[in-house]
Amino acid sequence: MNKQYTVSLYLLHRLQEIGIKHLFGVPGDYNLDFLDDVMDSPIKWVGNCNELNAGYAADGYARLNGIGAAVVTYGVGGLSIINAVAGAYAEHVPVIIINGAPPARRREAGTMVHHLVSNYYLQLDIFKKITADAALLIDPKTAPDEIDRVIRNCITQKLPAYIELPADITHAPCHAPGEPLTELPLTSNPDSLAECVREAVELINKSANPMILAGVELLRFGLGNEALRLIETSEVPFATMLSSKAVIPELHPQFTGIYQGSWSKEAVRHQVEDSDCLLSLGAWMTDLDTGLFSINLDNRRMITVGGGEVRIGSHFYHQVQLNDFICELTKKVQPRSYLSSHPAESYRTKQPFVPKPSCMLTAQRLYACLNYYLDDNMILLSEPGDSFCATPEFHIEEAENYIVQAYYCSIGFCTPAALGVAMARPGKRPVILSGDGAFQMTAQEVSTLIRERCPALIVIINNDGYLIERRLHQDGMYNDIQMWQYSKLPGVFDNGSFVTGIKVTTEEELEQAMKTAISQKDKLVFIEACLPDRTCSEGLDRLGDTFRKSQQKK
Repeated sequence: MNKQYTVSLYLLHRLQEIGIKHLFGVPGDYNLDFLDDVMDSPIKWVGNCNELNAGYAADGYARLNGIGAAVVTYGVGGLSIINAVAGAYAEHVPVIIINGAPPARRREAGTMVHHLVSNYYLQLDIFKKITADAALLIDPKTAPDEIDRVIRNCITQKLPAYIELPADITHAPCHAPGEPLTELPLTSNPDSLAECVREAVELINKSANPMILAGVELLRFGLGNEALRLIETSEVPFATMLSSKAVIPELHPQFTGIYQGSWSKEAVRHQVEDSDCLLSLGAWMTDLDTGLFSINLDNRRMITVGGGEVRIGSHFYHQVQLNDFICELTKKVQPRSYLSSHPAESYRTKQPFVPKPSCMLTAQRLYACLNYYLDDNMILLSEPGDSFCATPEFHIEEAENYIVQAYYCSIGFCTPAALGVAMARPGKRPVILSGDGAFQMTAQEVSTLIRERCPALIVIINNDGYLIERRLHQDGMYNDIQMWQYSKLPGVFDNGSFVTGIKVTTEEELEQAMKTAISQKDKLVFIEACLPDRTCSEGLDRLGDTFRKSQQKK
């Protein structure tokens, strides 16, 4: 045993090694010894208002940093963060949960301690179902190896991981770290890889109208640059989906647009669906990415890569990793140089927002204004609801400047996630676009944004309740929420000069508010955009119409 290292210090060493510079979470008596060590380490502690928010913050951090982590206490904390971990699991976001637990001697004796539900293994069993790996650290002799295994699986599989750290194990001595942790990349079968690339090259080279559909796995596995090299080498146009928006810069001349089945712009839909060779790279055919499954794609004309497999027509190739496939294809595909392979409609620049005098604000004009004022130094977080129905058509010119939870769709995600984004990208400004219903879920985390001096721009769409549910189904009083004076909330959290709260009801007021936000780039600016007539985006109208029609067919 090396007495200079304890289990706690070993864990912190590994977290620093893999790039964790911030830890989110909530203190509790079972994790306090570990937090004492965090305070003495180079890792910055960012305390949250509750554990769910800590999980969302770690998720937002991981999407840009490559990995994130959160610390909670047993039972009340560990069970509270589960929804955030489930979302990270669904969306392949690597987040490490460190859960301070009752002392091992209490577990061995079967003692009934506070925060215990039914037995000492219930929480571990739950997390095993929503993580790549989970471990209860029982023995300080084996704890380092277990920590290494869990972290490595988290990184490799791009999924959450769980480490349960009993209070009396925290400062137990253990051996020092060995070699730096390195990611063990998922490997491809060489024969399968060579054969499927050979077949793919033949199809692409002989096709007249090839297309690339850049999917969410490119984001999760950090393959945006590799995909861009393939796109530029092959001279093939590309589209993205809601979940993969901005994985590649949308300013690129080969960018066609966002594909969402029948919800897509006509030019985009036709170019994708009429392609005689559609190369789908890491795309997930989820309900919202496909316009509630309104896609019209022919597998016989597709090359589908993702999840460790490749499908070309009726041929399946197993154990082929997305990264390997892209790299090999880039080497072998025949470059195309004729303009017919480029987008049917080229990228269009933003149109200036010109407010109509004394005109009450509507959803469409709100989104037009926001789209115009967003710039490359901002990262837009689009909340599930009308926001993520409107923002697919926003012009996000630079890669990774757009974050959306398009699959798990947990409302309230964006406000705490913006805290993680601010920590991971201190040179950029998080912009939160949230409905009032979603905001009320996690509103208290604005106080943490203020405490950490994160100059976020928060735009609350005040449309009086759960508007997306009103559009999806016959309206009911269950969609009503208490009306808050949103623009005054920042003053509740902080009475200093760091925060500006603005309420807007007209187009002119909105324009002035956005100009104020741009000029006060070092402050947190909170804009309450009031939509008294409950207007919504064209995207939400489409979603509502499609959803109701699908329900009628049942």
